[in-house]
Amino acid sequence: MPERDKVTLAHLQRQALVYVRQSSASQVENNKESQRLQYALVNRAHDLGWSHDHIAVVDEDLGVTANGMVDRAGFEHVAAEVVLGHIGLILGIEVSRLSRSNADWYRLLDLCAITDTLVGDSDGLYHPGAYNDRLLLGLKGTLAEAELHVLRARLLGGIRNKAQRGELRRNLPVGLIWGDHDGEVRCDPDEAVTQALRTVFQRFAEFGSVRRVWLWFRSEQLPFPRRRFQSADVEWVQPSYNSVHAVLSNPVYAGAYVYGKSSKERYLDEAGRVRRRTRRLPREQWRVFLPEHHTGFIDWATYLDNQARLASNTHPQPHIAGGAVREGPALLQGLVSCGRCGRHLHTTYKGRTSTARYYCSAGNLNNGSRCLSFGGCQVERAVTQAVLAALTPAGMEAALVAAEHLEHDVDAALGSWRVELERTRYEAARAERRYRAVDPDNRLVARGLEADWEAGLRQVATAEAALAERERTRPRTLTQCERDLITTLGRDLELVWSAPSTTNRDRKELLHLLLEDLIVTLSEDRGIAHVKMCWQGGATTELEVNMVVHRSLHTKRTDEGTINLLRRLAVHYPDGQIASILNQQGRRTASGEHFNSIRVAALRNHHGIPRHQPDPAAREGELLTISKAAAALGIAASTLHRWLADGFVAGEQLTPTAPWRIRMTDSLRALFTDQAPPGWVPMQEATKALGVSRQTVLQRVKRGELCALHLRSGRRKGLRIELPAGSQTPLGPLFNNVMGSV
Repeated sequence: MPERDKVTLAHLQRQALVYVRQSSASQVENNKESQRLQYALVNRAHDLGWSHDHIAVVDEDLGVTANGMVDRAGFEHVAAEVVLGHIGLILGIEVSRLSRSNADWYRLLDLCAITDTLVGDSDGLYHPGAYNDRLLLGLKGTLAEAELHVLRARLLGGIRNKAQRGELRRNLPVGLIWGDHDGEVRCDPDEAVTQALRTVFQRFAEFGSVRRVWLWFRSEQLPFPRRRFQSADVEWVQPSYNSVHAVLSNPVYAGAYVYGKSSKERYLDEAGRVRRRTRRLPREQWRVFLPEHHTGFIDWATYLDNQARLASNTHPQPHIAGGAVREGPALLQGLVSCGRCGRHLHTTYKGRTSTARYYCSAGNLNNGSRCLSFGGCQVERAVTQAVLAALTPAGMEAALVAAEHLEHDVDAALGSWRVELERTRYEAARAERRYRAVDPDNRLVARGLEADWEAGLRQVATAEAALAERERTRPRTLTQCERDLITTLGRDLELVWSAPSTTNRDRKELLHLLLEDLIVTLSEDRGIAHVKMCWQGGATTELEVNMVVHRSLHTKRTDEGTINLLRRLAVHYPDGQIASILNQQGRRTASGEHFNSIRVAALRNHHGIPRHQPDPAAREGELLTISKAAAALGIAASTLHRWLADGFVAGEQLTPTAPWRIRMTDSLRALFTDQAPPGWVPMQEATKALGVSRQTVLQRVKRGELCALHLRSGRRKGLRIELPAGSQTPLGPLFNNVMGSV
C-alpha cells in the first residue's frame, strides 16, 4: 500500500512527532550530520500532509542510550502522548533511534496499534495494527537490538585483546604516566609527586595503619598530590583518609597491570525497572592481571603484605581476632583468647580508673552467663614482665636503632618540606615569567597574572618560614653521653615501658609484634589463671598468675532480705519487672543505687540464681497477670482490677508492690458467659426482688449467699444474679475470699 494511502484524515487531525536521539554526549558534540538528518524529518511529515503547527520535535533524549537501562524522558513523553490519542504519526531516522530494547519497542508498538498511530522511518511508513507492517517492525526492532549486541561485542573484544597485552591506555593514578611505547608506564618526572607517594608507603611500613599515616601527613602539614583525570595538571591539596587508602590499595603502584576489577550486572529495583550496578571482583576473578608490568613504588610481595595488614585493621567479625591497635588501656586487646571455647575475649572497662576486664561472650549465646571473665591487672602485669625479660638482651641495640629511626623520620619530614619549597619557588618563577611575557599595556591580562605572581610569592614565603621553623626545632644529633644513657635505658626496659612518654598504643604495638596469641584458662576456684603465651615464630611460654584479690573487711554487700526476695521473684518475673518491684519497695543495691535490669541480672548471676523462663504452653491452674487474665476471660482489665480490690476474685501476690496474679482454671472460665441462664437477673432487678440495696447484694455475693455470673456481651452486660428459691447456694471459686500475700 502506498504511504499516502495509510495516512487518513483522522491521522492528520492529530500531531506528528519527530523523535531525535543520539546515543552519547560525544556523538551530540561531534556527529552534527546525524542531527541534521533527524531534524529534517519535519519536512517529510509536512510532505505527508501535516501542517507545521501540527508537527512537534522531541529531542530531550539527545546523548541518552536506548538500551533499556536508562530512563528516557523523551521516549516516555512520546508513549504518554500516544496513550492519550494525541499522536497520529511518529517519525524517526531509523528504528534504533526509538529503541534498542525489544521490551520498550514492543510496548510502543502495542500502544500505537490500539490508538491507530502510524510509525515511520527513512524506509517507509507502517501501521502497527496491520499484520505485515507489524511483522516488519518487529523484525527491525530485533535487528536493532542484535546490532547493539554485535557492536558491543566487537568493541569489548578489541579492548580486552589489547588489555591482555597490557597496552590498553586507561587512566593511571597520580604519580604514574604513560610512556611513548605501547604499554609503557613510567613514574611521574615530578620529584615532589613521587616523593609524597614513597613517603606514604614508608610511613605505612612503620605505622601499619592508614589512619596514622594520614595523621602524620596532617601533623607535618604536608600537601598531597591529586589529579582529577589523566590529562589534568597535578593539584596539591590536604590529604584525606580516602586518598591515602587509595594509594595503598591500588595494585598499579606495585607494578601490576590490571583490567576488569569490577563487573556490571543487571537487577530489578523496587519499581520493577531494570537497573545496572557495579560489583567489585576478588583478585582471583580479575580479567587481566600482569604482574611486573612496569616499575612500581613497591614490589608485589610488599603489596600483598600491605593488603593483609589493611584487612586485619578492619573491625573484626564476631569471634575473629583483628583490628588496628587502639589507644585504650587494655594492653592485651585483640590477643587474648578463652582457654575453654577458643573464642577471642572482649574488653570492657570498669571503675574510675578504667581498669580493663576481659570476658568471653560464648555464655551470652547460651544461658546468659559468661564463659570466662577476669580482671586484666594481674595477667597484663605478668605478660609484660615476661615480654620485657625476653627483650632485655636485645634492649641496648633496639634503643640505639630507635634513636636512629627517630632521626631518620625527622630527616624525611624535612626532605619533604625542602621539596615543597622547591616546588613553590618554581610555581612563583613560572608566574613571574608569564607576567613579564605579557604586553604591559594589556592590563586586563596583566592584572590577573600579577595576582598569580603575588600569590606564588606568598606561598614561597610561607614554605620558607615553615622549613626554617622545623630546622630550628629539629632534634640535635645524639652525643656520646646521650648514647650511653640510651644504652643504660636499654638494659632496663621497664623504665622505658612505664615512662609517661610511652603511650598505651606504643605498648600494644610492641606486644602485637612479639606475640601471636594468649590463651587464658581459670582454675575451678578462679584463684589462678593459666596463661599460655604464643610468640611470633611458634615458641610458647606458660605462666601461672595468682588472681586472688585482697578485699577490704568492710566490703559492701547486698542485704540478705533483698537476695532472698530476688530468689522468689526470679521464678515468676523477668529482670526488668523485678527491678521495678525492688525500687517500689525502696530497696537499693550495695552501693546505694536504684535497680535496673542490668544490675538485677548481675546480682542474679553472682549468686547463681537462674533467670525467669516463661512457659509458652498454657495449662490448668496457670498464674497469669491481670492483663493476660482479662484477655483470656474476655473482659476489661479495669473490671478485673475492681473485682480483685473488692475481694470477688482470688489473687496471689509474692510481695507488696509485686503484680497481682490470677490462677486461671476451668471453673473460673465457666463463670464468664455470653448468655445468662434462665432465672438469672441483672443487678437492678435483683435488688427489687430481694428488697435490699445494691451494696447488700454485693456483700451477700462476697459471702457466698448468692450465685453470680458475668455476662460478657449484649446491651446489658455485667453481673447476673440467681435469685434464691428458699435455700442458699454457694458461689464457687470465683467469689472466694481473697488469698493472703505469699
